[in-house]
Amino acid sequence: MRALSPSTVRPPLARYSHGLAVPANHRWVITAGQLGIDLEDRVPADSEAQAEICFANIAAILAEDGMTMENVVRLSVYVTAREHMEGYRRARDRHFPGTPPTTTLIMVAGLARPEFVIEIEAIAAAP
Repeated sequence: MRALSPSTVRPPLARYSHGLAVPANHRWVITAGQLGIDLEDRVPADSEAQAEICFANIAAILAEDGMTMENVVRLSVYVTAREHMEGYRRARDRHFPGTPPTTTLIMVAGLARPEFVIEIEAIAAAP
C-alpha cells in the first residue's frame, strides 16, 4: 500500500492516513463491526480494553483469509463519547505501528448494548 498525503491537505489530526493506494489484483476482506466482548461474554468497562478485543477479533477474521493487521487499509470506528477516543487511539497505535490505515471516527448515541462504548470495522487488502 502507498500512503497518500497531498501537501494541499492539512495533515491528519491524529495517527491515520488520508488515503492508501491499493495495488491492482488485490483481494479484499471486509469485517462486520466488532464489539468489545470476549468468548465468555465479558465486556471490559474501559474503551482501551474493549478496543483490544475488537482488534483481536479483527485479526482473527483476517487470519481466516491469510491476512494480518498490516493488510488493513480502512477502519470505521464508533464511540459513544469523546472520553473513549484516547483509549481507542492507544490500542490502535499498538496494532498499527507502521503506516496507519485510513480512519473515520464517529460519535454515536449508543451501540447494541449499553455497556459497549466502541465498535470497530475494518477493510483489508492483500495480493
